[in-house]
Formats: sequence, C-alpha cells, structure tokens
Amino acid sequence: MDLDKIKKAIIEMDDSAVKTLVETALKEKISAQEILQNGLIAGMKEVGRLFSEQVYFVPEVLLASEAFYIGFNIISPLIKPQQGKSKAKVVMCVIEGDIHDIGKNIVKVMIEAAGCEVIDLGRNVAVKRIVDAVEKEKPDVLAMSSLMTTTMMSMAGVIKELDKRGLRKNLKIIVGGAPLNREFCDQIGADGYGRDAAEAVQIIEKLL
Repeated sequence: MDLDKIKKAIIEMDDSAVKTLVETALKEKISAQEILQNGLIAGMKEVGRLFSEQVYFVPEVLLASEAFYIGFNIISPLIKPQQGKSKAKVVMCVIEGDIHDIGKNIVKVMIEAAGCEVIDLGRNVAVKRIVDAVEKEKPDVLAMSSLMTTTMMSMAGVIKELDKRGLRKNLKIIVGGAPLNREFCDQIGADGYGRDAAEAVQIIEKLL
C-alpha cells in the first residue's frame, strides 16, 4: 500500500480513512515504524508547514492531530518495544492563571510525531508543580506557554526556582504565547522562544 495515502488522509483531517488505511497497511505487513514515519509523521509535518504558512489555522491543525492520534494509537503498542529511547523528554505546561491550551496541545502532537516523549502537565500549572516535575522527570526540555500578560511573569519565577534548586544544568527552556517575544525570552533567561506551534517544534529540534 502507498503510505502517501495515510499522509494525505492526515492532511485532509479524515479520521475514518486514517483508521482504515493504517489497519490495511498492517495487514499488508508494512512495519509500524514505517507507517509512523512515512505516513503519520509525514502527514503532520505537512500540516505543520501549512500552519506556519497560514494556509491552515488552529481548527485544521487540531482536526489533523485527532486523525494522527487515531492512527498512532493503533500502531503505538507495536512500536514501543522496537523504538528504544525517544529523541528527547519534554515537560510542557500552560503557566499558572492561564487556561488557554490550544497552542500547547498543537505543540504536543507535533513533537510526539517527531519522536519525543511528552509529559504534559496541562494548564493553569503552579510554579512549584512545574519545578517538582522537572526534578522528578529530568527532562531535556521544559516548554511553557502563556496567552496572558498577567500570567507570563510566572515563567521568570519558574526559572529562578529551577536555578535555586540547581536544575538548569542539562535543561533547555522554551517559552511561547501571543504576548511574549524574544526580548522577554532573553530577559527571563529562557533558551528559546516560539512565536507559534510550528516554530516551537523547530526550536526544540534545534536545541536538541
């Protein structure tokens, strides 16, 4: 079976087609890893490109990610024993006081598609909980977002607490959200700033 059909179904946000095509590919003895890389991830990469070029917007990306997960959930039990270590472990969250998580969810599916392990703390996450999670999980990357000027300074509090506990040595921190900019990123001591979900994924890949 041509795995471009799976890629096309992801781009077209067609849940049922993705399910049927992935199941057919497995019946035809195509490996789960090949389906993931050349079908599902290829589709999400194209969706990411369309999003960065403002051809697709948030609703399309969310629908495409739902289609991706339908296929991913079918093959993931077959991949984990073979895949070994993920590219990186990423802890991500929306900062305390902010419940806007669409951007975070888009980043999550994109970096999972790229082969990273994601620990998603959710939205409205307190500084202490974020720092505790970093201490426990020992991630390669901490990704924080905020869409509110009233909450974005909590990111600086997280970074100060990480420094205080000696947890910055092997940790890269990226931040994103509408009110943020590169100057703010530099001001609080983060390692990278993502203007949108597609850029956030690119930054994570560059940092690693």
